Amino acid sequence: MSSAIASTRFSVLDRSRTREGHTDAEALRDTVGLARELEALGYHRVWVSEHHGVPGVAGSAPTVLAAAVAGATRTIRVGTGGVMLPNHQPLVVAEQFGVLESLFPGRIDMGLGRSVGFTGGVRKALGRGKDDAEDFEAQLGELLGWFRGTSPTGVHARPAEGLSVPAFVLAMGEGAAIAARAGLPMVIGDLRNRAKMQRGIDHYRAHFRPSAWASEPYVVISGTVAVAATPEEARRLLVPEAWSMAYSRTHGTFPPLPPAERVEALTMTAKERGFYESGLAGHIAGTEEQVADELETVLKETGAQEVLVTTSTYDRSALLESYRRLAKLW
Repeated sequence: MSSAIASTRFSVLDRSRTREGHTDAEALRDTVGLARELEALGYHRVWVSEHHGVPGVAGSAPTVLAAAVAGATRTIRVGTGGVMLPNHQPLVVAEQFGVLESLFPGRIDMGLGRSVGFTGGVRKALGRGKDDAEDFEAQLGELLGWFRGTSPTGVHARPAEGLSVPAFVLAMGEGAAIAARAGLPMVIGDLRNRAKMQRGIDHYRAHFRPSAWASEPYVVISGTVAVAATPEEARRLLVPEAWSMAYSRTHGTFPPLPPAERVEALTMTAKERGFYESGLAGHIAGTEEQVADELETVLKETGAQEVLVTTSTYDRSALLESYRRLAKLW
């Protein structure tokens, strides 16, 4: 076992991706079931995501789903990757995480992102606009203030006030700089653009301001990691998501995950093929030995303390096997 991998925490973000021929309800139950398996394998955290109006993603209410996951597990940390703060009032977010922390003390994480709705229709339904993401830093400060009881309004966030819920910033765009100024841990990806990722990490560490939430920088790198008996099997795990991404870029909608064999039998247009091949490239995928070597390199380059694996595929049993193989490395 490599020293870098052995000293690194490994966690999982499951987006509750729907699969062709399966329901949203099944996707949500799959997330809860996967969390139990990840706990047994020794993963550090399991996080859930927030997406609205996306046919291929059932995870729309992350704090609700996090409660179900926490209730079905005993020791693994549970959180969000993340709650998209521009979509919500900070007081409500504080109250939700206060409830979670009160019910599952010492196990809840508050991962926070700055994205707004994927389409104009979704943004309108949420009562938000593209410019709302620009208010993220102020919203973040307000949210943290509710936990510390520093709101100037005279209102108290119950049961959040006085509780300590670890907060993480999803470092998209200006997120690394915001995380540094706030003195919070950050989650950064993706592994396919390592030069850009490294620039974000370097900026974060150089400008980090110690806070009541974190005394020193804490870096979580995120991305797809697929492990199988052969490189070919590992690559097939990537096929459903790569095709869904290609389809979304050519048709404007993000579909449920199809079986790999159906994708491989498709006749694609040149544009679809280009997006599809791009979607397959750059991930960490292969046998246990190959993945260990690549992870070792990435961890030494970045100095990250944690890896958040974000793999999605049609075959849930193959996905679980990938997580089992990955767990053997550390």
